[in-house]
Amino acid sequence: MATSWLNDFLDWPDVGQVFLLRRERTCGAVTTVEEVFGITSLRPEQASASELLHWCREHWAIENRLFGVRDGSFREDACRVRRGGAAQTLAALRNTLIHLIKQSDFRSVAEAMRHFMVHPLEALERLTQPARQ
Repeated sequence: MATSWLNDFLDWPDVGQVFLLRRERTCGAVTTVEEVFGITSLRPEQASASELLHWCREHWAIENRLFGVRDGSFREDACRVRRGGAAQTLAALRNTLIHLIKQSDFRSVAEAMRHFMVHPLEALERLTQPARQ
């Protein structure tokens, strides 16, 4: 559900719409429901409720595909590195590793990580090879 009628009540520059997204997830016999609100600068004539839903789903697909791996496999959120450019450097290294893993024939990120932990020189060799098409 998206609406612009709340815009007059918000002290938020350039707000176009406020929307409510209801997420329902079932794991086994347990169903959980979560309702979240979003704000966008797009007016109703620029983006319908179905378009906003599509963009939210696209965002989470990217989030789960990339950041899910970065946090789930590399535990990025638990990293306490904060000084200078170290955090950005570590993020670039993680992205490089994800690219390396996706170019390999491993079935999962966990399998690839176990392999490259035992064979670190192979990981370096793969970084210097041209990407496979």
